[in-house]
Amino acid sequence: MSAALRLQAAWLRRGWLAWLLLPLSLLYRTAVLLRTACFSLGLIPVTRLPVPVVVVGNFVVGGAGKTPTAIALVHLLRARGFTPGIVSRGYGRQSGETAILERGTPARLAGDEALLMHLRTQAPVAVGADRVAAGLALLQAHTSVNVVISDDGLQHRQLARNAQVIVFDERGCGNGWLLPAGPLREPAPRTVPPRSVVLYNAPTPSTALQGHLASRRLGGVVALPDWWAGRPATPELLAELQGRSVLAAAGLARPQRFFEMLRAQGLLISELALSDHHDFAVLPWPADTPDVVVTEKDAVKLRPEDMGATRVWVATLDFELSVAFASELMQWLPTTDHP
Repeated sequence: MSAALRLQAAWLRRGWLAWLLLPLSLLYRTAVLLRTACFSLGLIPVTRLPVPVVVVGNFVVGGAGKTPTAIALVHLLRARGFTPGIVSRGYGRQSGETAILERGTPARLAGDEALLMHLRTQAPVAVGADRVAAGLALLQAHTSVNVVISDDGLQHRQLARNAQVIVFDERGCGNGWLLPAGPLREPAPRTVPPRSVVLYNAPTPSTALQGHLASRRLGGVVALPDWWAGRPATPELLAELQGRSVLAAAGLARPQRFFEMLRAQGLLISELALSDHHDFAVLPWPADTPDVVVTEKDAVKLRPEDMGATRVWVATLDFELSVAFASELMQWLPTTDHP
């Protein structure tokens, strides 16, 4: 087990490793509380954009499902008459400048998750560590945008928000401790914060906070060249992979969820768990591997012309948000006329 996976396992309980790291968590907690106090006292300025802002984030580190939630929110807001845009840090990108993404922007300059959101939704996306600057650049470049989704922005309080979607997965709050003894980025609230909607990317709620369940499923697979051409994944192609020897590769914080979903569809897979945000500078599988299934987050870093004889299939993950979730969220946003 890698050091990262060992640490994630320690965050689920209060074992010896968590206790060993607890003094560092207390220091981290002090820093978080001081920062929160600075915002409360107005010592750190908060900027409000001229359009509504919906933040998507979580209290725990790792893949709780923020990216598919942001994608689903784009579709929800469009159905309600909005023209959404997205701001994101662009985690892992090799540039510190604020940038507006285009279809041809490489993942190394965009960040894999930010580029995935742009390709899946066709919504305008701005990336940058400064969410306020990214939001202003987005609105200047795309004047039709009338609502901004801030991806992974829960802790970026310099950007004022009209509403926030707090995402949990099966881990809930883990062992309840802050980093590095636990998975929490900030102390977990006892009640749902104001103007917040809780979304569980899990079969059942994993905390005591009242919220909604997201329905997630594999939409199917599509060949890598067709995925880049914008063609949809289909369940029929997924069914065709049943009975073959298939390698499943995933550069995710929690790759086992991906592997389990493939097995649930009847695929006989060999697992290749990669580090989160793996760069694929060198292909991590043998050149004679016949079939490989990857996530969309990994597909943005794979070019069809570099795959050799290997058939690479992209599995798409679809999120469905309930009517009750939509109703609760929309109460915090202004109404808009449908086109």
